[in-house]
Amino acid sequence: MGTVVWVVVLVLLVAGVFYLVSQSNARKARELDDAKAEARRWVERLGGQVMSLTGSNTASTQALADASERFTAAGSQMEQARTIPQARLVTQTAMEGLHYVRAAREAMDMDPGPALPEIAGQKQAGAVSEDRRVTVEGHQYAASPQSGSGTPYYYPGGMVAGRPVPRGWYSEPWWKPALVAGAWGVGTFLLMDAMFSGMHGIGDYGMGDMGMGGDMGAADLGAGDAGDAGGFDFGDMGGFDF
Repeated sequence: MGTVVWVVVLVLLVAGVFYLVSQSNARKARELDDAKAEARRWVERLGGQVMSLTGSNTASTQALADASERFTAAGSQMEQARTIPQARLVTQTAMEGLHYVRAAREAMDMDPGPALPEIAGQKQAGAVSEDRRVTVEGHQYAASPQSGSGTPYYYPGGMVAGRPVPRGWYSEPWWKPALVAGAWGVGTFLLMDAMFSGMHGIGDYGMGDMGMGGDMGAADLGAGDAGDAGGFDFGDMGGFDF
């Protein structure tokens, strides 16, 4: 009789475990479907904007080109998305593209549309709050809160290879090499210090904080904050180019 009881208990335990596992798998599947649906919604919104707008000046044309790059990247990521983090990354990429679209609309004196959710690192990086021109190693760079003939390159703000790059308009996309390679060159630290030190609305860009105070090992200059993106090969995506 005791043996029969133990068999029944064992069967019930196995059935319970099977039920819990199946429920957990079903919940994860639903969450993945929801994340992919959310990502697809933002990608489609970005695509609609990219297809319907044409730049009317250098700044807006460049911003729309960057938005188009994000749209292409988001579409590629969408095809590869197999996990919730990967699906959320698609949303992040598409959202960044929409920030470029918004900047392009402002550069064309158009209604930028409703405010967008912040992208990762954007608040931490801050924003360019004043016009500034600096010369570093014989080369002149400029930054401004507004677009102009001398500042046609927009960046929505965020962390690049572990360092903050403020939202604003720039004379050239000096952050792109770090976005692609995942590491900053020494000359760029000098540029960032000269460009942003003492500027209201952004963090402290002193040399000590930029890793120039003696510690310039791979851990400090590498893409330590890049995280595990679930196996995507980002290539040149811009700012979230990862």
